[in-house]
Amino acid sequence: MKLEQNRIDDLNLEVTLSVTAEDYADSRKKKLNDYRKKAEFKGFRKGMVPMSLVEKMYGQSALVDAVNDVVSEGLNNFIHENNLRVLGEPLPNEEKQKQIDWENDENYEFVFDIALSPKVEFTLDSNDKIVSYNVKVSDEAKEAYKTNMLKQFGKLENIDEVKDEESFIVADLEQGETKIEGTYVTLRQMPDQAAKDQFLGKKVGDSFEVNVNETFTNETDRAALLKVKKEELASVEPMWKVTVKEVKTFVPAEQTQEVYDRMFGEGVVTDEAGFEAKVVERIAQEYKQEADFRFVLDAREYLLNKTNIELPEEFMKKWLFTINEGKFTMEDIEKDFALFCKDFRWQMISQYIMREQKMEITREEVLEVAKQMAKYQFAMYGLNDVPQEQLNHYAESILANEKEGRRIVEKTEQDKVIGYIRSVVTLDEKEISIEDLQKMNN
Repeated sequence: MKLEQNRIDDLNLEVTLSVTAEDYADSRKKKLNDYRKKAEFKGFRKGMVPMSLVEKMYGQSALVDAVNDVVSEGLNNFIHENNLRVLGEPLPNEEKQKQIDWENDENYEFVFDIALSPKVEFTLDSNDKIVSYNVKVSDEAKEAYKTNMLKQFGKLENIDEVKDEESFIVADLEQGETKIEGTYVTLRQMPDQAAKDQFLGKKVGDSFEVNVNETFTNETDRAALLKVKKEELASVEPMWKVTVKEVKTFVPAEQTQEVYDRMFGEGVVTDEAGFEAKVVERIAQEYKQEADFRFVLDAREYLLNKTNIELPEEFMKKWLFTINEGKFTMEDIEKDFALFCKDFRWQMISQYIMREQKMEITREEVLEVAKQMAKYQFAMYGLNDVPQEQLNHYAESILANEKEGRRIVEKTEQDKVIGYIRSVVTLDEKEISIEDLQKMNN
């Protein structure tokens, strides 16, 4: 077999393979023998079919398979012998590839495009400067956080009057002889102020008429209110008499030892000063997550600009189209291609850092990241003192999910890479408000 290469540029090669009958003859013969062993023809025992019949039935299939094997081996040997670091896999050159006549030709020519992986090489030191934001915890933020925490651990209490849209109403509905007792009404479900005004100021025992179709425009909410199925709503008359039986409102928790224990664990906080210190700690941690996220974005952008990695973009578009087997059109690929290239370049940078710094990801490190994720998810529901055994179990269940597990491994790798970057560059520290930082991150 003859192989010729034509270097288009630093990242693209064109390879032409000329295959003769001598190159594939042995392989084709072996494949025909394999077909013969398995072939079942009426009148012949298995494995004893005349080769002429096998040739007639399977000759072209054996030829195509044999030639493809020779071509594949030739390409692999070429890549290996020349120590080429390729992107994707060789693709047929549709413009230069000649039509193959499998029935009449004995010699064949194949043209492939090969993309080379660009060389990534750079150094990081104190001469590299990346912004690192520090968020100041304002008094307003502390008060708002304390208020929200006390609301989170508050409870519903009875009141005499519907005061605002936070009020929660238990009512009876009547329409002729039909009565629905103890249904729940929340003003937040109502579409506009006019609907809410029907209830505002009403007291326990008050009765009034309501058009439920206009007041509860969401069919799911209306069906729950009337205690019927959604399919039955069309047959229900809209005018109902409402009688207020109870009015409740959500009252924030008081700062008691019992509430402190529920928030932070038994005995962790014992007075208001300790409560405020914990609030500041929580806010600082949340702000740190925002600031860390910003640093990741800025570090990525800095290194993408510093390395300026060139990619064989036209080849990559064809490669993406080919490997996705029609799931995406070329228009779809074009639309998201810039973002794909940016992520691809960052992966190359990350892999270079991990390789150069001899970083490895251990199972323990991945599990720890999963536990932190689990801990954060529990905290969102007010569960701040989850037993370690339960955290471990939940973390293991996250990792067992293939998609989630892969995401956590990627995050673990990124954390290591970003940690290294942060440790070697000069941090240009700047103070910023949480509002401004969140605007930047969104």
